[in-house]
Amino acid sequence: MALVNAKDMLTKAKAGKYAVGQFNINNLEWTKSILQTSQELQSPVILGVSEGAGKYMCGYKTVVGMVNGMLEEMNITVPVALHLDHGSYEGAKACIEAGFSSVMFDGSHYPIEENIAKTKELIELTNKLGLSIEAEVGAIGGEEDGVVGGGEVADPKECKMIADLGVTMLAAGIGNIHGQYPENWAGLRFDVLEEIQKLTGSMPLVLHGGTGIPADMIKKAISLGVSKINVNTECQLAFAAATRKYIEEGKDLQGKGFDPRKLLAPGAEAIKATVKEKMELFGSVDKA
Repeated sequence: MALVNAKDMLTKAKAGKYAVGQFNINNLEWTKSILQTSQELQSPVILGVSEGAGKYMCGYKTVVGMVNGMLEEMNITVPVALHLDHGSYEGAKACIEAGFSSVMFDGSHYPIEENIAKTKELIELTNKLGLSIEAEVGAIGGEEDGVVGGGEVADPKECKMIADLGVTMLAAGIGNIHGQYPENWAGLRFDVLEEIQKLTGSMPLVLHGGTGIPADMIKKAISLGVSKINVNTECQLAFAAATRKYIEEGKDLQGKGFDPRKLLAPGAEAIKATVKEKMELFGSVDKA
């Protein structure tokens, strides 16, 4: 199956009161594990690529080539979108050119007028090509590839202004954080989410920083209009822990245990387990 944009899967998710997971990819193992799990669970999925991960994987064309090759060779039949995560204006244009099916333009650090102007230009471009586009209002706390958000909570009126431009989906800061959550985290601002939902109507809303948010909060956020949830750090932690265990147990020193296919296998399995757990929590299983 060819790559699809995220519009159809997120419209269905919003109507069905479940969420589609965006799982960020960092290499071949990551991508393979996520696609295998999606196919096995018959769940739609969004593969997220940050600009830093794109550079690490040799550029956006390499990423597109790898993902398209896997869809064909692995006989993937579930809907898969390839999405730029927290893209700059230039990054979004480069991904569009490389063959991504979806992009996020993160203009949250610009004054609202400039955010609107740049978002409008990219909407025009993505509409022409049949791609989906995500915009962000109100920086999200934590750090991702050097992009630091101060944990602001989005202004619902500004959310409406961006939603009205015709974006496919909207990410709004509601107290969520990238990475691991500190012990003194106050939790999600459901009052703000409700207000945003009222003003943006059928627009699918996006929750960034899905790692570490308690399950009951995730479910409540989905009930209030969140249709896409981003997960990255949790897969990284699972991969690292499984790889550490393999080496600490000395398995890399047994036979050909040093072979990267063997060395990376426990981490790849750990990613699959994490993705499965999240898809079950988000309610996207059997929704392909």
